[in-house]
Amino acid sequence: RGQLKIAVSAMASRCRLAARFHRVHGTNVRLDASRTRATRVESFANGLCFSQEPLAPGQIFLVEIEEKELGWCGHLRVGLTAHDPQSLEVVPEYSLPDLVNMGDTWVFAITRSHNRVTEDGEGARAQGSPWEPFLLIERVRIPRDTLVGRSKPGRYSHILDDLFKMNVLPATARRSRIGVLYAPQPDGTADMHIVINGEDMGPSARHLPTTRPLYAVVDVFASTKSVRVIPVEYGFPSLQTLCRLVIQKHIVHRLAIDGLDLPPPLKSFCKHE
Repeated sequence: RGQLKIAVSAMASRCRLAARFHRVHGTNVRLDASRTRATRVESFANGLCFSQEPLAPGQIFLVEIEEKELGWCGHLRVGLTAHDPQSLEVVPEYSLPDLVNMGDTWVFAITRSHNRVTEDGEGARAQGSPWEPFLLIERVRIPRDTLVGRSKPGRYSHILDDLFKMNVLPATARRSRIGVLYAPQPDGTADMHIVINGEDMGPSARHLPTTRPLYAVVDVFASTKSVRVIPVEYGFPSLQTLCRLVIQKHIVHRLAIDGLDLPPPLKSFCKHE
């Protein structure tokens, strides 16, 4: 039991560290002070971002699309890379094909009708009911509610939010939530999975090496202008999360949080799921 507690604690600590962007990023990216929000400020390219830390097996790196920009073709791109961002002499202009061409990188473009990827002859993987509280991927168990984008967060009270839990958004819409993780396999390699609004797209890439650290890749490309990292808690909720739930429970409107006597970072945290 003691070893399990240590393992859970280590996983939680690593998840908190990885739940923000790396200081190394594309030249057109601007990060906020917390490094949880990435905005592309010019053009449509040079929007590459990475997770601050390598991901642990089964750990999802989840982002929410916050802003869109009309006039560009193409959408968010996500994946994994075995390249330490700190080791890059120059951050590539594009994830596809530039970063992928460097090798040991697996990135996929998210489309409006992004479907799970299957090999020839392989049937679609059972997804389970969207009402189930957890999404199961291999041996990984992730709280589904955190993974699902909602059409009206921030504009309605927590009571009305319940009405929108099943109003799943298109993959590339504002407020949509996209995540990436890798699941170790018996042969010592791993499969990469992309999760869109609580739905596992299945293995997008197979036979990833697990002997090297794997960083999440988020390319804030073209019509996707800004994304925010959404922390995912696998075990017991943190004290910060419990405080947020209490605050949300005692207000009528989410925007009323702006009028509370709280530090700005805490207000921002309380307004987001």
